Amino acid sequence: MMEKLEKTWRWFGFEDQITLDDLKQMGVEGVVTALHHIPNGEVWPVEEILKIKKAIEEKGMRWSVVESLPVSEGIKLHTKEYPKLIQNYQESMRNLGQCGILTICYNFMPVLDWARTNLQYKLPNGGESMLFDFPTFVAFDIYILKRPDARNDYAEDLIQKAKVIYESMSNEEAEKLAYNIIVVTQGFIDGLIDGAVSDPKAMFLEFIKRYKGVDKNKLRENLKSFLEDVIPVAEEAGIKMCIHPDDPPFQILGLPRIIGGTEDYRWLCEANASLHNGITFCTGSLSAKAENDLLQIIKDYGHKIHFAHLRNTQLLEDGSFYESGHADGSINMPLIIKALLKEQKRRADLGEVNNRIPIRPDHGIKMMQDYQSNYNPGYPLIGRLKGLAEIQGMERSIIELEKDI
Repeated sequence: MMEKLEKTWRWFGFEDQITLDDLKQMGVEGVVTALHHIPNGEVWPVEEILKIKKAIEEKGMRWSVVESLPVSEGIKLHTKEYPKLIQNYQESMRNLGQCGILTICYNFMPVLDWARTNLQYKLPNGGESMLFDFPTFVAFDIYILKRPDARNDYAEDLIQKAKVIYESMSNEEAEKLAYNIIVVTQGFIDGLIDGAVSDPKAMFLEFIKRYKGVDKNKLRENLKSFLEDVIPVAEEAGIKMCIHPDDPPFQILGLPRIIGGTEDYRWLCEANASLHNGITFCTGSLSAKAENDLLQIIKDYGHKIHFAHLRNTQLLEDGSFYESGHADGSINMPLIIKALLKEQKRRADLGEVNNRIPIRPDHGIKMMQDYQSNYNPGYPLIGRLKGLAEIQGMERSIIELEKDI
């Protein structure tokens, strides 16, 4: 008998318009959250962790996953501040373990956590999604941000398309695009730059400049050092670390990207073989790279999947993509859910404790009453609730059908 995946929901703390009571009514079992008020690089105190944990448990749910315990740029770059930053990170891990919070999602993406060019992309049904339009992003990089040597990273035909797009923009549109990419999509998830900065583009360029000379191999070397320092602590504390793939899973802004597909996961497992060195399996991020075979990734690295983000994307011919909801898009979501259920059952059959895989409906299409609230980009209530219902429906059908096989 297959057990259901653990249904979770990303909650942004007490300031979130979506309350814990709302989550309970939706049938959410586990909450995915973080201490967003603690600055990056500082220790998460036990008392602050327990405040959130107590509030969640009072509503009959559990704090399933930390998303995220931010990895500071000083760790990614292995600067002179590294010893202090890694010590703080280890202490936060120990404090989380002491409080019984045993799954930590994190990423190792330089500067930007994720990138989209349109946060209000209109779908045929009138809902709003998010789009990454490759030529528009190139227009931002070359003509708006004016990153030095940016032209060297793109083919000439793509540069010409970007030029046409840029020349059709007003100054206000160009500035809005830059603000959305640098500030809006990042500010609510531990971003480096917030709306209080007078010149976000200049600061953004300074952060990018710090990665000059840091290629994929060097960033991998820095990630390996990070793993060598945190995985022993994770093993002691019983914590599962799970790295989120790059979003999008290919190079942007001349910055190295090191977690984007099968070859990267092979390297990750070889860099540190511990089962505590795991994966956040994000179908949305991974599906934005056409050559990624998500079912094969589950087959090869399912034992490393400690957390899953479920959403769909629709790929376009030029490498662009838009978020298409949860059930429909470029990937076969029912087969993904079935593969995760089978991996979970494999663990249960082996007698593994806490074998359920937490999954959450990642992002969502803005629709209906969502337009009456100012939710974080990608995190509307109705759109995500629709996704959760679709996931539960697919899962229920798969489990019922499996009984007859």
